[in-house]
Amino acid sequence: MSETSPNGGTVDPRLLEILVCPVTKGPLRYDREKGELISERAGLAYPIRDGIPIMLPDEARKLDG
Repeated sequence: MSETSPNGGTVDPRLLEILVCPVTKGPLRYDREKGELISERAGLAYPIRDGIPIMLPDEARKLDG
């Protein structure tokens, strides 16, 4: 079974379990609605494109606040 994101495509749940933030090495939260992986500690949102998480800090969006 896979997670479906309207923006990012399908993401393998097993992949979501093992991914960590490349900046903080901390946990990520999957935002299905926006198709992003959120690192609260780093204040970054990593995009998911065609089902592939883009785990590059330069590609991440800064979170508001």
